[in-house]
Amino acid sequence: QVQLVESGGGLVQAGGSLRLSCAASGRIFSINAMGWYRQAPGKQRELVAAISSGGSTNYADSVKGRFTISRDNAKNTVLLQMNSLKPEDGAVYYCNAEISFGLGTRWFEYWGQGTQVTVSS
Repeated sequence: QVQLVESGGGLVQAGGSLRLSCAASGRIFSINAMGWYRQAPGKQRELVAAISSGGSTNYADSVKGRFTISRDNAKNTVLLQMNSLKPEDGAVYYCNAEISFGLGTRWFEYWGQGTQVTVSS
C-alpha cells in the first residue's frame, strides 16, 4: 500500500509564500518523476511543476520564476516552494509520483489527497 501525504497548504495574502511537502510511504522500490498539479473550481487539473529522479525540472509558464520544486530521494519526498503568490494560484494542490515495486517492473502513478491553497487579494 502506497500513500502520498501532502502538507503545507493554507491561507496566505497575495505576495506571500507557502511551502508544500509530499511524502511517499509504503513498499517502494524506486520513484521516477514526482510532481505537483493543481485544480481550481470549475477548471481542469493542470501541471504546476515536475521533477525527474535525476533532478531535471519542468514548470508551468504561469509559475516560472516564482515556484521551485525539489526532492529528497532518500526520504521519498517532494517539495514545492511557492513565492510571490497570486490569487489565481489558489487551488487544491495534488502531489503525483511514478512508483515501481521492483527492478525492471512497470511504473504506477499515485496521487495524494490534495491540499488547499487560498491566496487572498
